[in-house]
Amino acid sequence: MPKSKTSFLCSACGADFPKWHGKCPSCGQWGTLSEFKVVNKRYDKSKPQKNLNSLNQILSRDIEERVETKLNEIDRVLGGGVLQGSMILLGGSPGVGKSTLSLHLCSSVKIKTLYVSAEESENQIALRAQRLNVNQNDLFLSSENNIDDIISHVNRLSPNLIIIDSIQTIVNTDLDSLPGSPTQVRDCGQRLLEISKQRNISIIIVGHVTKEGNIAGPKMLEHMVDVVLYLEGDDRYGHRVLRSIKNRFGSTNEIGLFKMSERGLEQITNPSKMFLEERSLNISGTSIYPSLEGTRPILVEVQALVSKNNYGIPQRNVNGYDQKRLAMIIAVLDKRIGLEFSNKDVFVNLVGGLKIDDPAADLAILLAIASSMMDKPIDKKTVLLGEVGLAGEIRSINKLDQRLIESSALGFKKAYVPKVKINSNLNNIPIELKTVKLVKDIFAQIF
Repeated sequence: MPKSKTSFLCSACGADFPKWHGKCPSCGQWGTLSEFKVVNKRYDKSKPQKNLNSLNQILSRDIEERVETKLNEIDRVLGGGVLQGSMILLGGSPGVGKSTLSLHLCSSVKIKTLYVSAEESENQIALRAQRLNVNQNDLFLSSENNIDDIISHVNRLSPNLIIIDSIQTIVNTDLDSLPGSPTQVRDCGQRLLEISKQRNISIIIVGHVTKEGNIAGPKMLEHMVDVVLYLEGDDRYGHRVLRSIKNRFGSTNEIGLFKMSERGLEQITNPSKMFLEERSLNISGTSIYPSLEGTRPILVEVQALVSKNNYGIPQRNVNGYDQKRLAMIIAVLDKRIGLEFSNKDVFVNLVGGLKIDDPAADLAILLAIASSMMDKPIDKKTVLLGEVGLAGEIRSINKLDQRLIESSALGFKKAYVPKVKINSNLNNIPIELKTVKLVKDIFAQIF
């Protein structure tokens, strides 16, 4: 019989300890340790040993690297498709569209797929697939929640792709704990990982998130998998953002954009046009900034509102941008330009619900605030991009040519950029370039 012992697992960092602590000795979080049983299986000496292969022997085989999903937005985030033998964790808040995205992926790949959903019955999954026009003859459905039964299905079908929806509902009956507990999530995740690596099967695991926005269960689950994806969305907006925070086989800077409709999640091929559809024209406090998400340029409207303070402490509120960086931009306007903000409330919003972590947005935010403060609109055919330093200088940014090509394609005629050496590629873009070195220089040209 396998021996078992009791241990305590931290749900925040995944560390385990022989006794309980109120505060995790590893990460310092309070109240995160929970009891679980560790089953020590004895080593079977009669089991035949697997032969070792050299690197040249492995490379000489026909290695199928990736399976394209035919969904450009997913392939972009994954780095070209689903790598065989990889394990992908897809997280997101309830109702954001994780199951819908998984079914779309099943319909687009042309490989044998096992879809396991312990949250819905097989009839419910079939009705949803019918509504989404999922047509896949090699798609098999199961509503099992026992990990042993799931493994038996895998042994019988030998699928190339497995989707688990969701990991918090899968249970190992050998363990004395409830589904979704750190013990169950860790054990089931480890057994799925063994299947993925030993049999070269791609597995996509759907996971719920906590109220803090982290994937429920031990942090160890994110360390096990090869790729961690988050599907972000807001009930106020119809679009969804697929973002990668860990990818062993590709970049983590790319994003995928989808729009929720009656037919499920539809890909957004021109996000700049969507975010500028309801743009405010000839109104002070707005500017256009060409952001860059991975290799994709997206034009975003920046809105700013400066109003008289009616309370003791002026407010500094921002949506989609770093609040500390906003305070720095306001300080530069105060010190270098002479605009007084001590009795003014400042509100900044990036239209469309996007979250930007790019210093190149500094100039557009700075001028949108100044435009609202001075009540002077910025030319509607102008884009602004550049990083603003504390001395009031405008610093260079990366991939300037890609940002300008997207701006020109959407009809913008003028761009204010940092004063750097203009290469030959920029001269071929049909847009008028205005190079500026200091913030006060651009004020003289725009206002």
